[in-house]
Amino acid sequence: MSLAPWRSYLARALQKNRSQPHSRYFQLATVQGDGYPANRTVVFRGFVEDGNQLKIITDVRSEKIIQIHHQARGEICWYFTVTREQFRLAGELTLVDYNHPDPQLQAARYSTWEQISDNARSQFTWANPGEPKSMNTKYFPISDIDRNKPSDNFCLLLLDPVRVDHLQLRGDPQNRCLYILDNSGIWNTTEVNP
Repeated sequence: MSLAPWRSYLARALQKNRSQPHSRYFQLATVQGDGYPANRTVVFRGFVEDGNQLKIITDVRSEKIIQIHHQARGEICWYFTVTREQFRLAGELTLVDYNHPDPQLQAARYSTWEQISDNARSQFTWANPGEPKSMNTKYFPISDIDRNKPSDNFCLLLLDPVRVDHLQLRGDPQNRCLYILDNSGIWNTTEVNP
């Protein structure tokens, strides 16, 4: 698979904004089973090797998992403060949990687990997210975590973009470009009014 034409612009934005820790965070929007939108801030974990899928991590016990099973589509919105540009990427979501059948996606899940910090790994051993706190529950256990084998609670969430809206707020006039993936796998690029 060849890299999408928007990837070079996103790579440049990531490079130029690397001094800003918040540049690794973006908002992921999905639709809940009741039709209401759900939005949360997540951490960018890179791309699947040689592909255009963005990697996010999540807990199998998380509410967003239910939303993703209901509607396997989402959109991220990512704003870079240094370069004053926004990327909105809409596409299909794929959840790779401990029993996902695709060996390549399982390999990506394992490698992502190995790349995250011990603190991030430990979150997958905590009490169930979203449940009421109990005075008898140890919420943040410190335990030996296998760095080579992901917790069963650890999921890799992939966004495979089919539409990218890139807005550059610097310049006069501002620049905006749409990238849309057609049914034959070709990215069509159109400059549009900001």
